[in-house]
Formats: sequence, structure tokens, C-alpha cells
Amino acid sequence: MNTIRRLIHAEMFTAVVFVTLGFLALFAFFDFVDQLPTIGRPGLSAGYQVPQAASYVALLVPNHLYELLPITVLIGTIYVMTRLAQSSEFTILRTSGLGPWRALRMLLIAGFTFALLTFVIGDYLAPWADRTAQLLKARYEGKLSVGQTGAWLREREPYAQFAVNVGSLNSDGDMRDVRIFEFDNQSALVSMTHAPLARFMPDDAWQLENAERTEFNAPGLALSRVERTRVPAFRWPTGISAEMVSAAVLRPERMSTIDLFQYIRHLKENAQTAERYEIEFWKKVFYPLSCLVMVMLALPFAYLHFRNEGISLYVFGGVMAGISFFFLNNVFGYIGELQHWIPWLTAAAPGMIYMLISLTAFGWLVLRR
Repeated sequence: MNTIRRLIHAEMFTAVVFVTLGFLALFAFFDFVDQLPTIGRPGLSAGYQVPQAASYVALLVPNHLYELLPITVLIGTIYVMTRLAQSSEFTILRTSGLGPWRALRMLLIAGFTFALLTFVIGDYLAPWADRTAQLLKARYEGKLSVGQTGAWLREREPYAQFAVNVGSLNSDGDMRDVRIFEFDNQSALVSMTHAPLARFMPDDAWQLENAERTEFNAPGLALSRVERTRVPAFRWPTGISAEMVSAAVLRPERMSTIDLFQYIRHLKENAQTAERYEIEFWKKVFYPLSCLVMVMLALPFAYLHFRNEGISLYVFGGVMAGISFFFLNNVFGYIGELQHWIPWLTAAAPGMIYMLISLTAFGWLVLRR
């Protein structure tokens, strides 16, 4: 049985690798074509040429790999199962003692390996590569911003509340056009600080360069007074980390699970809505497990009888099923956010639906027949 397991696993890994390389090459081609109009554009630095565009496209590959792995696992496994069934090899394996549950266990072992690989890529490699890609692009565009007003963050302290606006990030990861509004516990404006540049310090603080600070007198005083000072270097202690600022500027699905969890906790501590990030957090948790669902969905194809038929139709069906899972996963995230569904249930629903389909097909085509 070890020989059979090695045979099936080798066939699966080979097929998944080839399918994944094909999809990655296609996506890289589209990304590079998308970058062609920006090469040598007057609005960008003259240094943004073909090598820099190729580097940017290469840094996007880990994120594509993370998104594609469950789909390519499904397509590759369907191809292997249908090919084994078409050549009657799987029939021989069945007569040699390979029962349905043992076959399912073999596929789940391989699926667990793919799930672990998906988690590692999505939680470590993809966030780093995407952040590096955005900073590389910002080096030539000059900045990395979100919207017209930048990113807004909030921090609550026992003695005051702060509303922070970050205009953009530069290529070094420093913040540009930073504004800090300080309010007391009665929501009265106490001070306002503006700095064209701010850096993250290792001791949970920001270093604001050439900061202009405006302080307002406390309400209730007889004379109103506004004091303006300019400080070459102003240190502001805060719990807002670089990852939190990146979360507000970059897309939340590109963050790691730990960073998402910390950012969600920060939002809740400051009485801010975190539903969108909670959905993304649970999607990060459940998405690697979809590889297990995909191999379960592919197993019934080995029990179909189409010796004289081609396997292209079944592989095409696998492609459509994988694409439908990808779209369903995204659609459920948007609908769950709009309808205020339970975050973990919203993230788990696509996988649960496809698991139900795979179990139904397994019971109908494998156990019943």
C-alpha cells in the first residue's frame, strides 16, 4: 500500500506543479502587460524600466500562488484521477485492495501538505512580497497612498483620544503628510500636530520631522489662546505600529494572520468597526483548508466510467469548479460584510458548501455504487 500511496502522491504533486506553473505564467504575463504603459512614463521616475517592472511582477507571484493553490490542487487531482480511471489503473488498484476510504485518506494526506504550503505562503511569503512590491512601485511613483484623504487611524488612551491621518507611505516605509488630532475625554480638541515626514521608532513611538504643533487652551477659560510651535524632531509615543498603518494603506487580505488579529484588537479597543478585517482574518484561517475540500471533490472522478472518452471535458469541469469556488469565496466576503453576517461563518461558508457537494458526490458515485 505504501507503493500505491507514493504512486498517487507523485502523480498528484507533478500534475499540481505543472498546472500551477501554467496559471502563474498566465497571470505574470497579464501583470507585465498591465505594467507596460507605466514603463518610461513621464509621471514616474526614469528608472522604472523593464527590469524594474519585471521585479514588480515577480513580487506579485507569491500572492497569485496563494490564491491559485486550492484551484490548481483541484484541477491537478481531477486530471490524475480521471487519467487513472481512463487507463483502468485505478480499477486495478481497487482490485488490489484500495477501498474508497483508504483512497480518500491518501488524498487527504496530500491535501494536508498542500494546505500547509498554502498557509505558509499566505501568512509569510505573500505579505512580505506584496509589501515589497508596493514599496518598489512607490519608489518610482513617489508615494503609496489610499484615496484622496489618506488613511485614518484612531487610538484611545486613558487621558485622551487621538485621530491620526497618514497621507501616504514612501519607498522606505516612512509616513508622509502626517496629522495627529488630540482630544480630551470630553471630545474637545486639545492639540493638532502636522509633520511632512514621520518614521517608526523601535520603542513604540513615532519620530515626526519638522513638526508644527498647535495647542488650544482648555475650554472654560476666560481667555482663548492658541499656541503654535515648530519642533525639528517630535517624539510621539503610540501603540500604532507599522503593520497597522500598512493595514490601513494596503489591502487587508495581503496581511498575515497575526497582523490581522492585532489590528482587529486595536480597532475594537478604540471602538472602531472591525467586521471587514474579521472576515479577512477567518478567510485566512479557512482558506488553506479548502485544499482538503478540493481533493475530496476530485476523488469521485476516479470512479467514473469513460474509457473511450477524453478527459478534457472533466478537466474543464474542474477548472470551472475551481473558478466558481474562487468567486464564491469573494462574493460571500462582500455579502457578509454588507449583511453583517457572523465573520467566521461568512469565511467558512464556501468551503462548507463545496465540502457538502464533495461528500454528496462521494456517497453517490463511490459508496452507493
